Amino acid sequence: MALNTKGLKKKRVGVITRRQFIKTTVAGTALAGTGGLIFPRYGAAKPKTLKILQWVHFVPGYDKWFNNTYIKEWGAKNDTEVIVDNIGLAGLNARAAAEASAQKGHDLFMFLWPKPDMEHQVIDHKEIYDECIKNVGKPIDLAIKSTYNPKTKKYYGFSDSFVPDPVNYRKDLWDSVGMYPDTWDDVRIGGAKIKKKHNIPVGIGLASEIDTNMALRAIMYSFGSSVHDEQGNVVLNSKETLEAIKFVKALFEEAMTPEVFTWDASANNRFMISGKGSLACNAISITRTAEKIAPEMEKKIWLAKAPKGPVRRMGLEHVMNVYVIWKFAENIEGAKKFLIDYVSNFKTAFLASEYYNFPCFAKTVPDLKTLLAHDKKAQPPDKYKVLEDVLDWATNVGYPGYANAAISEIFGTWVISTMFARVASGHLSPEAALKAADKKVQAVFKKWRARGLV
Repeated sequence: MALNTKGLKKKRVGVITRRQFIKTTVAGTALAGTGGLIFPRYGAAKPKTLKILQWVHFVPGYDKWFNNTYIKEWGAKNDTEVIVDNIGLAGLNARAAAEASAQKGHDLFMFLWPKPDMEHQVIDHKEIYDECIKNVGKPIDLAIKSTYNPKTKKYYGFSDSFVPDPVNYRKDLWDSVGMYPDTWDDVRIGGAKIKKKHNIPVGIGLASEIDTNMALRAIMYSFGSSVHDEQGNVVLNSKETLEAIKFVKALFEEAMTPEVFTWDASANNRFMISGKGSLACNAISITRTAEKIAPEMEKKIWLAKAPKGPVRRMGLEHVMNVYVIWKFAENIEGAKKFLIDYVSNFKTAFLASEYYNFPCFAKTVPDLKTLLAHDKKAQPPDKYKVLEDVLDWATNVGYPGYANAAISEIFGTWVISTMFARVASGHLSPEAALKAADKKVQAVFKKWRARGLV
């Protein structure tokens, strides 16, 4: 996850441009605004307003482009004053809950994960998908499974992009033991050899944070395990899940250290860039940040596909951009048009994000493979080429089914990461931890089935 995850900044674009900074807590409590008046020109009608909330992007250049260039151009063309608030990812859920409770807030709200549990608060985004399909072709399956509820037939969000979650590894250390992290067994065996030889551990989180959530699900999926099946039936309590739990316990004991139990969303970035780790599962925020602050280390950190398990090679999207338009938004039509136009211009966004945001509409970046094959900032220049087939090994939260409201609650309450951590730490046996997690999962699904969303 990105290193820069705190703080909120506001950008106003329109008749008068004014920059304001609003601080927010990491816990994501309600934001404190700084007021400010905008006086329209004498005799001129007040322009339309579009209010957007999204995270503080890990690539500062993306926010600079979006806030200072793109929305200015779009606002001028559409006679609209665009206001952008950027908030750290830790505050997104709390802020969304506050806006829903007040029935007032932003017109466009961007999550970094599916939010099907808030379906009743948002419009149906099908019209936006339909228009984008006319303009730029079909979206990828990953986007649909992260924004559509097959039970209610409603698109509870719209996804413009996703972020791949490859392996970031120290090539010099792995070369020193004659191994490459292609499979999860390679990660365990090679990681143990590196730890013994260099006293440098593997870093797979076992904490209540988003990167842990993603990495442990990747292991589960590669072992043939999942929370539910394609039809939405709970299938967590299985021999495949049990084997995945036992594997993580062995990986921790042989190749890791206890620090992973208390990690936050940026810990694996610091872990790798500081030279303290041999491997982590993360977005390219590790290598992109290293390019800027630790170029010698960046040369040593290479990328690999999500490791293959006993059943399949399967990872997740690192984060999933999911925009929602509230039912109570003041400018619903403007928000729809903004998303449609943004997708049509997505290649510029891809470049501004330094290849972090991958397109959910593939035709918007037709030369993606060519760009990945040679990047002048990377050492070596083809470092990012490994991501060219990411859709062959990346999936959604909720695999092999859709990301539904029950899956969302399980994801947000750390049920899966807690299950693995209890076993790795020695607090519970694999069987007991699985039984406890399954009981919670069954209860969550029962609740959301009763509400008609699953």
